[in-house]
Amino acid sequence: MKYNIIGRKVNLKDNFKERVYKKLGKFEKIYSEDAEATVTVTVEKNRQTVEVTIRDNGMMYRAESTALEMNDALDAVVDILGGQIRKNKTKLSKKMKPDSFEAYFADEEADVEDELDEEDYAVVKTKTFSVKPLSVEEAILQMNLIGHEFFMFRNANSNEINVVYKRKNGTYGLLEPEV
Repeated sequence: MKYNIIGRKVNLKDNFKERVYKKLGKFEKIYSEDAEATVTVTVEKNRQTVEVTIRDNGMMYRAESTALEMNDALDAVVDILGGQIRKNKTKLSKKMKPDSFEAYFADEEADVEDELDEEDYAVVKTKTFSVKPLSVEEAILQMNLIGHEFFMFRNANSNEINVVYKRKNGTYGLLEPEV
């Protein structure tokens, strides 16, 4: 796994970087060698936020946590990622390294947005990402892994851009374009 560790408003010490390698190293059994882990640490006033994004084989795994100490936030993020993997173990096993889950489980039994006026519709953040063909089930899985309420994807069946979203009652919705 390749690591990219970024510090925003903070200079990261080598012992924190080594802790990141050690904590995320336990996931190397699951991800391929081409996997890329981006760790972003942001310090604002009394809180420190650690965000980890792992990209592997077209899938993205993301977790974020805020705490008083960056080591505590890192521990929470690793726990969140482990929980996501455990929760979706059977579905993810098709996408990841063969037999990686058995080895992994054998070892272990945001930015604050500015307030806007009601008439101000300024775009404060833009994200770009590749849109790969997925089934609706894969898109829901991906949405849950990154912890968002919606996810845009190219539907593998219709080849159209679709959006899946999580409804208030816990079910899922699908938005499809009308021709």
